[in-house]
Amino acid sequence: MTLYVIPKKEVLKMAKVFAVSVSENKGEQKENVEQVTLQEDHGIVGDAHADDWHRQVSLLAKESIQKMKEQGLDVSAGDFAENLTTEGIDLLELEIGARFKVGPEVVLELTQIGKECHDRCAIYYQAGDCVMPREGVFAKVIEGGQIKPGDAIEVIGSDD
Repeated sequence: MTLYVIPKKEVLKMAKVFAVSVSENKGEQKENVEQVTLQEDHGIVGDAHADDWHRQVSLLAKESIQKMKEQGLDVSAGDFAENLTTEGIDLLELEIGARFKVGPEVVLELTQIGKECHDRCAIYYQAGDCVMPREGVFAKVIEGGQIKPGDAIEVIGSDD
C-alpha cells in the first residue's frame, strides 16, 4: 500500500464552505440559504446572532455532523445552529486570533473554540445531541462580503 502525503498548502486549497445557514431566533436550527452577506463588526445580515460581540459567526465542520449521523441522528447542515458548515478544514486545530479568508472578500477572525451550553437547548431536543459546544467555533467579521456554498477557505494568519 502506498501512502501519499498531501502538502499542507494543498490541504488548505481543499477547504471550503459546504453550507450557509441563518435563523431569526437564537437557540434554534438554522435554514440553509443560497448565500449570506456578512457585515464588518456585525455578522451575517438577518441572522439572530449578528451583533457587536465576539460570536458573530458560528462554524461547524461537516465532518462533525457526519459523526452525529454515524451515531444514528438524522441531522444535516444548519441543524446545530451553525452559520457556516465547513468541509476539509480542522476547525479545532486553529488558534484564537487565527484569520481566514472565506470566498473572494470575507475575512473572519477566530474568537472562541467550543462553548458552555446552557441546559438543554431546542437544538438538543430537535437533534438528540448538540455537537456545537464540543466542536463548533466562533468568529467575528473583519472584512465583510458575501459567502456561498463552494467558496474556498484559506487560513491567512493571525491578529498579531
